[in-house]
Amino acid sequence: MKTKASFGGGPAHPIFVHYPIALWTTSVLTDVIYYFSRHATLVVISKFLIAAGILGAIAAAIPGLVDWTGITQTAVKKIATRHLVLNVLALVLFAVSLYLRMNHYGAPLVGFHLKIPFVVSVVGWLLMAISASLGGKLVYEHRMGVNEAPTPPGS
Repeated sequence: MKTKASFGGGPAHPIFVHYPIALWTTSVLTDVIYYFSRHATLVVISKFLIAAGILGAIAAAIPGLVDWTGITQTAVKKIATRHLVLNVLALVLFAVSLYLRMNHYGAPLVGFHLKIPFVVSVVGWLLMAISASLGGKLVYEHRMGVNEAPTPPGS
């Protein structure tokens, strides 16, 4: 299935998906380290990682949606739709986590404690990880976005 959203001849979606995965994973790890060290700088770092991951997720979603619209096989569309829904849920959860960490917004709702935002981030991370495995299934099993090499004559 050739991708509809390409950049330089290759699929654009995989260019961007690594950013939210890496940034959100690092934000969860930063939160875990914070609980052991209580170094306040880690709280700020985690906020920036989450925010950057949100931007990366939005950047990944645009070509992903373009590709999703071009899927015609029912089984593949079903997997891709689960992938999309899980990613949107993860994005929303990380946005909620970020909101709950902000001093003048959501932090007063949770008493400035990070336990609730941390749990929200962990759930978002789990959804993202499941979605990433579905994305891998789309590529490796269903060849989504893979440009197959032409078969040489006589093969």
